[in-house]
Order: sequence, then structure tokens, then C-alpha cells
Amino acid sequence: MEFEAIIGLEIHVELNCATKLFCDCPNRPGDEPNANTCPTCLWFPGAVPPRLSRDALEKAALICLGLGGELQPVSAFDQKVYYYPDLPKGYQLSQAHLPLSRGGGIDITDKNGKPKRLRIHHIHMEEDVARLVHEMEGRLPISLVDFNRAGAPLVEIVTEPDFRSPHDAMEFLKALRTQVRYVGSSECSMENGTMRVDANISVRPRGTEQMNTKVEVKNMNSIRHVGDAIAFEVDRQGAAVNAGEAVVLHTRLWDPEKKATVMMRAKFEGPCVPDPKVPAIELTPEYIEALRQRLPEMPAARAERFVAQHGLTSEEAVFLTSDPEVAVYFEALIEQGAAARTAMHWLTTQLMPAARQRGQEPGQTPVTPARLAGLLRMLSKDEINAKAAREVLTHMFDSDESPEAIVSARGFAQVSDSDELDSLIDKVLEEQPDAVAKVRGGQKKALGFLVGQVMQASAGKANPKIVQKLLAKKLGTN
Repeated sequence: MEFEAIIGLEIHVELNCATKLFCDCPNRPGDEPNANTCPTCLWFPGAVPPRLSRDALEKAALICLGLGGELQPVSAFDQKVYYYPDLPKGYQLSQAHLPLSRGGGIDITDKNGKPKRLRIHHIHMEEDVARLVHEMEGRLPISLVDFNRAGAPLVEIVTEPDFRSPHDAMEFLKALRTQVRYVGSSECSMENGTMRVDANISVRPRGTEQMNTKVEVKNMNSIRHVGDAIAFEVDRQGAAVNAGEAVVLHTRLWDPEKKATVMMRAKFEGPCVPDPKVPAIELTPEYIEALRQRLPEMPAARAERFVAQHGLTSEEAVFLTSDPEVAVYFEALIEQGAAARTAMHWLTTQLMPAARQRGQEPGQTPVTPARLAGLLRMLSKDEINAKAAREVLTHMFDSDESPEAIVSARGFAQVSDSDELDSLIDKVLEEQPDAVAKVRGGQKKALGFLVGQVMQASAGKANPKIVQKLLAKKLGTN
């Protein structure tokens, strides 16, 4: 029997707020364990009641608007009741019944190259739970609780079950990460834990509309792992159904070493009751419109503008706008006078790879847009050649000198003087009689060989355009 996958995602995004969601403790989970705590986020009886962070509300609302969601006039927090060691108060404050936003979605290209809309059901705010640290005390395993993360501000983005393949999920997450980064509310790093993904997966006979029992997969810390886990789980469930086994509602983990999902626990849905201590959130139309005006130019709109304004291809524009820092850097290069195509080429093929080798983002390097634009100006004026420009760029990572100073100090300037090049060319012609004969016999490739020999003799400093012209003149082929 051929099966079709039905997949929905739940994405937790940690907001980059200075404080936690309901108290003034620093939102720095990586600090010394239990350093950033107070009676409120430790849930002590009689503590000051929770006070919602305005900063968290605004950053969450911007995510909702950036993803096309409709902010709700009234939203409220509930007590999501369950007990687990990382939630010793017995409930989590979350918006189960009245979420902050409903609707929205992301457009992707499916695996067949066709456009596809993946819908968002709702987005709600919630507090994060504490972190469990598992250790061995002698031969006895123990679990410790670090409350630094307890109360950290999150939004959870719950999709519709519109996904049919690992490709859909991976493309959705890439686009989601980009759009959330654009609004500035989160870094969305799965590696650093500021974006976490759960996938709900079921299978059904292809061509039917029935909804079958789903299985939740947690603990995926990369987009690639999400795709691999979904692919494995679809195959596992399909094989189980074909064997006559029932698919049971439960939670599994993705083990990247085994490349398999493994049983974690039974799925438990506790009751959700309205929390009496946190007032409902009421948003006026004027407030919502003011937030909407704060949205930046989103990636799709920026990519369209790059195509129209700078003459890039659609693929080039989408690549440049997939990271807001890269897009800003590119436009800064243009403002400094660099030609659009040259700026795109050097940014994507030279600066970005060099920055990654050093563990940096383009905007974090000493190579500012002004400095790189200065280097590109020298290249466009034939003051240096491409090989020398790449060497100068390497030095620019380790020095705050201007590209002009680096060229001058290290002798990277291109040789364009005809008299100086004449002697080099004469020497090469004397040493390469066979190539000279081939050129005069009409073999154009031999001319390229002679140009290369002159470049080698000049240690790469000769201007290849002038070298080719002088060679053609001397050999009578122009």
C-alpha cells in the first residue's frame, strides 16, 4: 500500500528579550546555574504575581505580523497542567485557549518546483521550563535542575497539517528562520537552542482524506535532522501499518547517531485552565497598526526590489536576502559606489566564505562595506588584478589598513606600463618559439598560453588585458 505523510510542526522560538517573561530576572540561560532566579520564576508560594513583559509582547507580536498572522484583540494565559521535573510548580503559563495570533503562513517551492502555501494555525506566547542536567554521582545517575531558563519568553508557532514531505518541512523552517530574524525578535538558532522544533507525523493511504494517529518527534537541533527524522518516521509508520500493527499516540526522540527515532514517553495532555493572576492582553487597532508600521521590508519584497533595482537574477536576490545582515551589507556596498553584480560576486564568493572560515558573519569582520568597496574600486580601475585583490582581502581581515595602503606596502599594484611589459613579453616570446609559431598559424589558444606565461613572469602583477593587446600587436594577430 502506498502511503501519504501528514505533517504539522510546532516551533518554539526564544525571544531575545533582556528579561524573562513574567519577572525582571536576566534572560541569560547560559549563565552560572540558578544565578538568574527570583521567587517569581522559582514559583515560591506568596511571591510577587507574574507581570507580563511589554518587550516580550511586542517582539512576539512582530513575529506574528511578519508571518502574516492576525493579532487577536484579546488573548490570555492559561495554566497548562502537568508535572515533570523541569516544571515542579505543576503547570506552565501558556496561551492554550486565546492565542496572541491566528492565521498566517509561508510560501515555499515544493520538491516538484511548484509554489506551495504552508499555513500557520496560530501563534501563542508561553514561558520556558527549567533545564535538566543529567550527571553520574558515582554509579548513581542523578538529574539536577537549572532554573535560569525557567520563565524565558517564548512563542510557539503551530502550523496546519499541510506538509507532505521532509522537503516541505525543511523549506518552511528555512523561510521561517529568515523572516523571524528580519523582524529582529530572535536569532532562531537551532544549534544554540533559540529555535526548537517538534514534528507531528502520521500516514494515510494515498488518495484518502482520513486523519490517523499521529506521533510526535522531539529533540531535533538542526533543520537537516528535522528532515531526516520525518523521513524515518514516515517509513517506520508505513511499515507498521502494512504489518497490521496499530500506530499509538506517543512521543519519540531523534537519535542522530542511530539515524532513527526512539521511544521517549507516552503522550499526555493535561488540562488547561485560565490563569487568574495574569490579566488578559487587550490590543487596540491603533496599537496593532503602530506595530505593523515597525515591520521592516520583508525578504520576499526585498528580493523583488533587488531584481528590479540592481538587475540581479531571482536566485541571486533570494540568496542575498535570506540573511538580513548579508542583504544590508550588499546594499551598503552599493551605497559606497560598488557595481551591483561585482558587489554580489565578491560578497558571496570571497567575503562570506572567508568570514565563515574565521567563525564570523560578514558584518562582524574588520572588512567593512566601505573598505571592501575601496578594494573593488581599485579592481575596476585596473590598479590591481583579481588575484592580487583576493590577497589584499585576506590581509584586510588581519589589519585595519586601507586597501590602498596594503597594495602599496606589499607591492600588489598591477603593472600596466607598456615599456615595462614589453621587456617581459620579448623574453617570453624568445623562450616560447613553438607557441609563437602556433599563434601565427592561427591557433588562438596558444595566445592564451603566452598571456599566462607573461603573467607568471610578472608574478601575477601584469595587466592581462594590456598583455594580450601587446602580444597580438607583436605577433601581427590584431
